Amino acid sequence: MRIDAHHHLWDLTRREQPWMDGPWADPIRRSYALTDLTPHLTAHGVDGTVLVQSSSSYEETAELLALTAAAGPVRGVVGWADLTDPALTEALAALPAGLVGIRHQVQDEPDPDWLTRPDVLRGLGVLADAGLVYDLLVTPRELAAAHTAVRALPQLAFVLDHAAKPAVAQGDWQPWADAISGLGRLPNLSCKLSGLVTEADWDAWRPQQILPYARHVLDVFGPDRVMFGSDWPVCTLAAGYEDVVALAESATGQLGAAERSAVFGGTAGRVYGFGAP
Repeated sequence: MRIDAHHHLWDLTRREQPWMDGPWADPIRRSYALTDLTPHLTAHGVDGTVLVQSSSSYEETAELLALTAAAGPVRGVVGWADLTDPALTEALAALPAGLVGIRHQVQDEPDPDWLTRPDVLRGLGVLADAGLVYDLLVTPRELAAAHTAVRALPQLAFVLDHAAKPAVAQGDWQPWADAISGLGRLPNLSCKLSGLVTEADWDAWRPQQILPYARHVLDVFGPDRVMFGSDWPVCTLAAGYEDVVALAESATGQLGAAERSAVFGGTAGRVYGFGAP
């Protein structure tokens, strides 16, 4: 099964997306439905997807989960929950079926060590008890705290979104590369090969500028802990769906067939389990 392990849908008639905080977001400042994505999936032989939250809202999470009940490509949802809520267990239990993971916009927290707060670590422990995955949305600023959290909870499966958003446009390699190497030694962490085009120059990026970052992720984590994600429609700020697929195929071009199969589906299916306990 070929899987797109990271995409979004949102309806601006239901709620705003606070992260769209400037003119830079104007090209994607509209609603996106599953019918907008489906032609791209069909064109590239994608059988299933992981739908990821975009706002801090239980209501949005429930709406996204409704899509897993229909006969469509969404195999699971990475939703949102308040990790600091003492009643987190009950909040998770109240959500519909189809939840495979939780994510929070850690990159927007003023405290770079937010992930290491005792109440957050307790909440992450609740996710582990519930058999859920935690998606890490962080930048290089938060990588030290992410490392601490992943080590503190070996029983919880973590997934690093967008390879922690390296500064591709500036050509920055360190300290990102060393931090990624350290994270790669933690067996309960996988990484998404996603989101790199929007960290490059949106109007002038070239594959040779991005591929070293993608290949470092593959070298460090290995194909069995890397999963392809389009980050559609956010990726369209810099590239079309077909461009993102082509970039990932180029990055994995030297791998064997079984390794490519892991990156383009096997890893995501195993890590997320698509709703299975």
